Amino acid sequence: MDNNLLDIPRLYTAIAEWAACMVYLMNMQKRFKGIKFCTFALGGLIIQIFFLTVTANVNIIFWIPCMMTAAALMICFIYFGSKGIWKDAVYMGIHAFVFAEFAASFEWLLYSFFYKGTSPWVSLGMMLLIFAVLYGFYGWLFQHQKLTESKLDVTFGELCAALIIGISAFTVSNLSFISIETPFSTSYQEAIAIVRTLVDLGGTAIMYAYYLQRYHFRLKQEMAVMQTVIQNQYLQYQMSKESIDIINYKYHDLKQQIAALRAEENPEKRMTFLDRMEEEIHYYEAQNKTGNKVLDSVLTGKSVICNNYDISLNSVADGKLLDFMDIMDICTIFGNALDNAIECEKKVPDKKKRLIHLAVFSQKDFLIMWFENYFEGELKSADGVIKTTKTQKSELHGYGIKSIMHTVKKYGGAVHINVEDKWFKLTILIPLQQKKEHH
Repeated sequence: MDNNLLDIPRLYTAIAEWAACMVYLMNMQKRFKGIKFCTFALGGLIIQIFFLTVTANVNIIFWIPCMMTAAALMICFIYFGSKGIWKDAVYMGIHAFVFAEFAASFEWLLYSFFYKGTSPWVSLGMMLLIFAVLYGFYGWLFQHQKLTESKLDVTFGELCAALIIGISAFTVSNLSFISIETPFSTSYQEAIAIVRTLVDLGGTAIMYAYYLQRYHFRLKQEMAVMQTVIQNQYLQYQMSKESIDIINYKYHDLKQQIAALRAEENPEKRMTFLDRMEEEIHYYEAQNKTGNKVLDSVLTGKSVICNNYDISLNSVADGKLLDFMDIMDICTIFGNALDNAIECEKKVPDKKKRLIHLAVFSQKDFLIMWFENYFEGELKSADGVIKTTKTQKSELHGYGIKSIMHTVKKYGGAVHINVEDKWFKLTILIPLQQKKEHH
């Protein structure tokens, strides 16, 4: 090894920090796309290189503030390049900074060990090769976790924990570089370089392990909440089914009473009243007869709610197409879709515009479930997931669409949501060959 182990080129450090930020940006919801993103990324690289190059020869007293500024630039780069909130950017910025410290130290340690010459091209080539391997592997780890589909939702406590890990790793790894007058310092350059690399590696591993644990904990929480939503829809279906059975008995008895009353002499008004009652019975018997008992129960239960709020629910559904689906899955899809639509229509001031349309049909080897309701608001989404419009948010609010997507995914289907001409449209497509697989 030579005597330049501690003198990592500032250019390499800047590239390492920029590349670490890019790993996260490439796996997050980006604010810019195409040429705009490339221009933004190039600008971030130029700024990082310029700052670290200008401050290359500052006094050791100003070295720590300069490194803090470099970390702040990384956080800003992630914040302005992604659609996340500032806490997400700080959290990922800390991760990126620790990993960049490890990558730069590791690359320079290998270069100093294996190469004794001074050729800048060999140095640059080794840097690019080692960085490509390190950042490629690290990017694969985060891509495997599907960061783009998950909102970080970092809490203040989690942010503090990440900050403590980052500061601890940086302090211990650079302690001998700052001062050799401590019980934990050494004056040997080889030892300083090795300790710095190994401590940064440990810090990177701890940061990633903490992220992984947090990710899986949040995933389990989300799955538990979605399971609660699914169970609630199934319970609503059971209650609707029981209520419908009771109503059927009552209507049957009412038919007999009407027949008995017709045999008697009655005033004209009473006859008119009886005619109207009989029409309502026939209307009830004709509605929500889709060919699938589960869908019939769900639609009837939601129809009662719609009537209470003067909402017009129109459905044209071939329920037999749903026979291959599990009962709870039917309840989840139709229950959540209609609940969301009803919640939206309740807020429409004009009762004549409180409209919900539903259709179930097949087309080109696809089962299509189509929901449409009048919508006067603005569609808001975060990380590809529709945000709840309910004013009183609870743990279950906002999980209706997620539950639908999760259920549809089981059947190899897809969910499409859009707003067009003041109509909120939810379209679900499931390949009909899934019938055979789920029978």
